Amino acid sequence: MTRFDRYGTDVLATARRPGRPAAVETVPAEPGLVVETDDGAWVGAVVRVEKSGGMHVVVLEDRRGRTRTFPLGPGFLLEGRHVTLTRPAAASAPTGPGRTASGSVAVAGARARVARASRLLVEGRHDAELVEKVWGDDLRVEGVVVEALDGVDDLATALRGFAPGPGRRLGVLVDHLVAGSKEWREAEAVARTPALRDHVLVVGHPYVDVWEAVRPARVGLARWPEVPRGTPWKEGVLAHLGWPHATTADVGLGWRRILARVRSWTDLEPELLGRVEELIDFVTGDAADR
Repeated sequence: MTRFDRYGTDVLATARRPGRPAAVETVPAEPGLVVETDDGAWVGAVVRVEKSGGMHVVVLEDRRGRTRTFPLGPGFLLEGRHVTLTRPAAASAPTGPGRTASGSVAVAGARARVARASRLLVEGRHDAELVEKVWGDDLRVEGVVVEALDGVDDLATALRGFAPGPGRRLGVLVDHLVAGSKEWREAEAVARTPALRDHVLVVGHPYVDVWEAVRPARVGLARWPEVPRGTPWKEGVLAHLGWPHATTADVGLGWRRILARVRSWTDLEPELLGRVEELIDFVTGDAADR
């Protein structure tokens, strides 16, 4: 007797568009990859791949922060090409001592330390997210909290609220710290204040925005573009890349795509690496805990 299979052999077969060409390319669903469903109903960045209901699915987040789950496999467009999404390759097992994303030796089984009074301030949410991605494991071991400023204009207010002193060091990372800039003047003012000199360190990188501290090859560029004066830098970069750039949500999604391509310290420029390491050394120095 033939058993009736009420579920059929392929629950998605009837949902696929008739005559759609078979996907000729398989692409790992890496976090940050932006794809479109082939019916044009959803565009989003890959958040994760997981197993649900006995099958692998991919979670996509659109530019408004909404998420939707789709079966992993065919049925997607990448830059206009039909593709099949596959599970990302698992990271190979290390052959030597484990390393954090910053290149430090990983401390096996270490718990996050109770937060120090000393901490780091960075200029903006994107800076904080980048520092967390590369140095997060190290900072948790050291008990260092990272907080975001809305901009260097808020530095004086932040200093008054933090009240730096013995055992309360503050390391500050700012964008575009070049001679004569507003950021440069703020750093100089801190350095000239005797009450702050030993307890606050302000350093910075030369880039207009922390995006530029990511090696441009990570987004397929030989170098970051020169954005015309009068055009917001981030929007100009996204336009050059051919990515959506008309709204704040577009900028946020663009940053997600860039951040997703940062794997470790090797994907960052040395002008940023050195400054962050300098600040971590400063706030974790012996004097900071006395």
